Amino acid sequence: MKARISVITLGVDSLEASLEFYRNGLGLPTEGIIGREFEHGAVAFFDLQGGLKFAIFERSDIARDAGIDQTGRSPTEFTIGHNVTSEAEVDAVMAQAVRAGARLVKPAQNTFWGGYAGYFQDPDDHLWEVVFNPAFLPED
Repeated sequence: MKARISVITLGVDSLEASLEFYRNGLGLPTEGIIGREFEHGAVAFFDLQGGLKFAIFERSDIARDAGIDQTGRSPTEFTIGHNVTSEAEVDAVMAQAVRAGARLVKPAQNTFWGGYAGYFQDPDDHLWEVVFNPAFLPED
């Protein structure tokens, strides 16, 4: 079986605040919050490249849906890599994120592997790496 990951969902504390950050702050395209008619069903989807969807869903609703207890946060469990086409674009995305309310964790700088990257945390403490990797350029 070939893996076909089609949706990446982040647990958030406030769906509305996270929607504001991702839609208005980072400019990700979305139709907004859907599923409000279902108890514990509100979610927002953002369209990414190649049919991939990025979703935000309240942490408490994820726990309820999965049938597990909600636990504390850990920003080092995973990172989300946002690959761009130049060092200048890394700097621009990092500045856009900070203006939108992200916390700068590590300013963009040259990396040991020949790229250029920096880290920020979104309002829910998820760790994002904005990357220019000349060996791994994104398709437009």
